[in-house]
Amino acid sequence: MDTKILLVARTRCFPPQAWLAVPNLARSPIIKCTRRYATQDTLGSSPISSRKQVTVTNDDGRIGWKDLSFKEKAARTTQQTFNLSIILTGLVMTGGCAYFLYKEVFSTDSKTVHFNRAVDRIRSDHRVKEALGSGHKIRAFGEPTWNRWARARPIASNTYKDSTNTEHFRMHFNVEGSSRRGVVNLHMVKRPGQADWEYKYLILDVKGQPRIYLENTDAAPEKRRPSFSFLGMQWRK
Repeated sequence: MDTKILLVARTRCFPPQAWLAVPNLARSPIIKCTRRYATQDTLGSSPISSRKQVTVTNDDGRIGWKDLSFKEKAARTTQQTFNLSIILTGLVMTGGCAYFLYKEVFSTDSKTVHFNRAVDRIRSDHRVKEALGSGHKIRAFGEPTWNRWARARPIASNTYKDSTNTEHFRMHFNVEGSSRRGVVNLHMVKRPGQADWEYKYLILDVKGQPRIYLENTDAAPEKRRPSFSFLGMQWRK
């Protein structure tokens, strides 16, 4: 008895009408027909189910907005809002630091500018050199400390307005030369409508030495030297 073997394609099954009978092959193996059904995997899955769900922590922006679900859109909105808040906070902090540096270091009203200019005046005065020692070796610093390695010594200063709306700036610091040490007291004023600061007095006190007045507006008018304005301050010739 002849055995009929059905030959079919491996990837699809032909209908019964297309079966081919092969006679006289009784001992040949039978090629089985594998029937395949269309499933969700073969037809193609939806974009959302085939990719990783977008969350606040893993969203990299590669998935388009229109391809996101409602929950994923909420996650992206939350992430972008958080990122924007971080950027705005950084901008505010940067602006605050820039304003602080300007007011404390670069502004003509800053105590750092007043301090540096007063130190230059002291180092260039011949009377100070005689009292303290060599001018280029004179150093200025804030309040004295017992720690010889301390570098950040605070400088005592304050700014206030009186009853006439005149601004006052006072500063107190120490100077030391090759031979002696002294104390400097600075007082500056800016009257209403006046753009520049003006020295009221700049005094150096050295123990065992007469007081040295580098500036003193309380002196007699005939003894006061003429002044000129430069870099936001009044300078005397």
